[in-house]
Amino acid sequence: MGREIKRTYRFRVYPNKEQRRELAQTFGCCRWVYNWALEKKKTAYHREEEVLSYTDLSSRLTEKKREEETQWLQDVSSTPLQQSLRNLDRAFLNFFEDRAEHPTFKSKKGDQTARYVGKAFDIREENDKQKLRLSRMPGLVNVRWSHELPSKPSSCTVTKNSAGQYHVCFVCAEEVDPLPRTKEDGLSFVGVDLGIESLVTLSTGEKVGNPRWFENERERLRREQQELSRKEKGSNNWERQRKRVAKVHQRIQDRRKDFIEKLTTRLVEDFDVIVVENLSVKNMQQSGSLAHHIGQAGWAQIVRRLEDKCKWYGRTLVVADKWFASSQRCSECGHIGGKKPLDVREWTCSKCSAHHDRDINAAKNLSRVGQTRIHAPGDLGKPDAFEVVGSGR
Repeated sequence: MGREIKRTYRFRVYPNKEQRRELAQTFGCCRWVYNWALEKKKTAYHREEEVLSYTDLSSRLTEKKREEETQWLQDVSSTPLQQSLRNLDRAFLNFFEDRAEHPTFKSKKGDQTARYVGKAFDIREENDKQKLRLSRMPGLVNVRWSHELPSKPSSCTVTKNSAGQYHVCFVCAEEVDPLPRTKEDGLSFVGVDLGIESLVTLSTGEKVGNPRWFENERERLRREQQELSRKEKGSNNWERQRKRVAKVHQRIQDRRKDFIEKLTTRLVEDFDVIVVENLSVKNMQQSGSLAHHIGQAGWAQIVRRLEDKCKWYGRTLVVADKWFASSQRCSECGHIGGKKPLDVREWTCSKCSAHHDRDINAAKNLSRVGQTRIHAPGDLGKPDAFEVVGSGR
């Protein structure tokens, strides 16, 4: 039996000049409301006053709109402004539950967003084409539909990135059927070792090379940044060149996301139980020589997408404790030979003389103890501790 999930679908939108002007005003009002509400909550906290809830801030926002200095808040739809308060409320909830950092003030230099819910938006037909209607927006907005929506969206978020590109994200509810088991007589296990030279190494012996998206665009990015440095900051030419630089960064980000989506989907389709290691990416990025490569690899994004897809499709994701010695342990006899420098890519076990590839050996260890954790939970103590997440079993 399938389960209902909420999934986000992202499309490119092309507003006209008048619509871009209206969106710019809406983005600015949403940003101001978010920063204003954040300042109010911080002030109340430092003065040891009562905690300001969404309802309190919503009432104060209504009063704020009546003030002469901020009457311009009435020029845009009220729905995105209310949603900015809800976004702040959600940001604090994520912070208190250790899922995110403390909320910070939004800048006009970053991505701009405005969220519409309920009757503030809908999809309409015009000249045999589906277009997006937004509250207070003149006319309908052109959308480049890359695929059909599975159901009526419950909300939509319009965004403008630093490259000047507009997108809309629809949140839709849909029913997803769990994938069938890959084996009739049991479960198929795979250990996944994340690295830099090989982005992913599987316990089956397969290695997925690192596409190195940033390095492939490094020369183009260097030329564009060099051109930017020659422009007068703040001029029209500088702004146009700044967008060219931002487009290169956006291209790198999009290619990384597309690759990770396809990779994680293949793993979920091919295996019943996936075992990965819990890597402290933030601490590992403190290494000066590897920080850049670790940041570009997208390890956290891979684990996060695996967790989501395992929940959707009835697979099991096992996350090993970060102290598990996957690279030090012989996958044949279990002997731990001690720490090995990163430049040691192959080694021979001193006890059973088995020769190992460092990454494949680590993936095999993850797969083997993952099987122990599933079939005999509780047998492994620290530091060989595991957490089962995203289980569909």
